[in-house]
Amino acid sequence: MKAVVLAGGYATRLWPITKHRPKMFLPVGESTVVDEIFADLEADDRIDEVYVSTNERFADDFEAYLADSEFEKPTLTVEDTTAENEKFGVMGALAQLVDREDVDDDLVVVAGDNLISFDIAEFVDFFAERDAPTIAAYDVGSLERAKSYGLVELEGDEVVDFQEKPDDPRSTLVSIACYAYPREVVDDIETYLAEDGNPDEPGWFVQWLQARQSVYAFTFEGAWFDIGTPESYLEAVRWKLGGENLVSDDATVENTTIGENVHVMGNAELVNSSVDNTVVFPDATLRDCDVRDSIIDEQTRLENIDFSGALIGAHTTISNGK
Repeated sequence: MKAVVLAGGYATRLWPITKHRPKMFLPVGESTVVDEIFADLEADDRIDEVYVSTNERFADDFEAYLADSEFEKPTLTVEDTTAENEKFGVMGALAQLVDREDVDDDLVVVAGDNLISFDIAEFVDFFAERDAPTIAAYDVGSLERAKSYGLVELEGDEVVDFQEKPDDPRSTLVSIACYAYPREVVDDIETYLAEDGNPDEPGWFVQWLQARQSVYAFTFEGAWFDIGTPESYLEAVRWKLGGENLVSDDATVENTTIGENVHVMGNAELVNSSVDNTVVFPDATLRDCDVRDSIIDEQTRLENIDFSGALIGAHTTISNGK
């Protein structure tokens, strides 16, 4: 069995934090988003190779990252794109990867920006028992949120209806970006695209499949975060930290109040400040600041600032002049 980790997005909604780094490298507690996935795939002996699909812009970052990692299975495979407007779409890129890497095996596909509370081995067990296309499904608990995903209707664990991004969802059970396809279904991707199937969202392919054959859903409770916005990233950090804080031993914290769910990384400096529900990257400096619900990138210097819900890019200096 092969696996694909989708990591080709440009994460524009998280700019400037992700303008020069893949969002999969964003820290979530002691780890990163993508390392949680790599660890699960590495531990499953049924998966013998993991393809990491990214774009040309971030290829060097992933190459260096994988070279320094402890994981042995991942192999980098690069889409021929350097900007958002050049993307092939998820299914278009997946079809190219299957052709480029000559994939002829069952295939697990998972988005690299998915933070999920189940072990992927559980999902593979479920797939192996049914030997049919399988999706992972989660109850988001909100009809408004459900509009952004593929809506799943089940009888038992079989999908009897699938609607990608419906305007009027009938439930809150949605498909997350975790799929498993038998070998013969992998070949159907080309057929789907040749029939003018939507190349962008993988849910359209699931909808196409479900109209033709049995598709099953692995449902789970616990937590799932689709890290695509500052809010969802901070929610994932909040869940991972569980109300606690993570402050590097190399950070300097003086006369500073640290609230809940705060991650302060190495060599950051917080002086005469208050920080709550915020991620502070390495070598950032906050003096006389009150910061809430924000992401402060590396080598940033902030002085006499009071703000909430901010994204401050790397190498930025902001002072109100006091």
